Amino acid sequence: MMSSETQPPARVDGRACDQLRPVRFHNGIAPYAAGSTLIEWGRTRVICGVTIEETVPRWMKEQNVTGGWMTAEYSMLPYSTLTRKARDIAKGKIDGRSQEIQRLIGRAMRAAIDLERIGSRTIWLDCDVLQADGGTRTAAITGSYVALSLAIQSLQREGKLAPDAILKPVAAVSVGIVQSQAWLDLSYVEDAAAAVDMNLVMNAAGEYIELQGTGEEASYTEQQLAAMLALGKSGINQLLRCQQAALTSIP
Repeated sequence: MMSSETQPPARVDGRACDQLRPVRFHNGIAPYAAGSTLIEWGRTRVICGVTIEETVPRWMKEQNVTGGWMTAEYSMLPYSTLTRKARDIAKGKIDGRSQEIQRLIGRAMRAAIDLERIGSRTIWLDCDVLQADGGTRTAAITGSYVALSLAIQSLQREGKLAPDAILKPVAAVSVGIVQSQAWLDLSYVEDAAAAVDMNLVMNAAGEYIELQGTGEEASYTEQQLAAMLALGKSGINQLLRCQQAALTSIP
């Protein structure tokens, strides 16, 4: 029997160190979008919607770049946090955090699709956070892949797109070092207490798209990094299965 000294520290919600919060997808949440889903990840909720324009940005035309483009926008609604978060439009500019996250979402989703095969189109990914309890960027990426896949399926049914436009499924998850222990999928309280916090974006081939790791007034060892990467890969595999289930359960 384990002594109290050797037992891992307890998490607030009772999860094991390698356990995700419950993840659910509610597809078709925005009927006018080409593809949409509401991802519920623990108490974090993000609506991901895709719209498609039959044109490409001017810079692509000017530089004779072929294929299409994909870009993302991310925002936290005023009531998504405990204290009201002012809209960017009220401040007259997008805040730095939102800008960083929407660029991350765009990079992640461009890695999931063959831009040459989508033709002269721009795919817009809009991610709106309804409720934030940690991991909003990873939820936005994971949900965006489902919304994007639904939009691609819609174009394919209309005969506008070849069946091999999607390259590889993509998902994202957070990991961190809390109380000297590597934990998967940090909630807000855990993230605030983390000595190290990291976000991983990976595809179904086990390839990394992006790693964002920061020591919060702390450093971390190679052994801790390896533990976080192993946890992250395990979490990504679980998320990929959740995405597949959400996409195959549509009537």
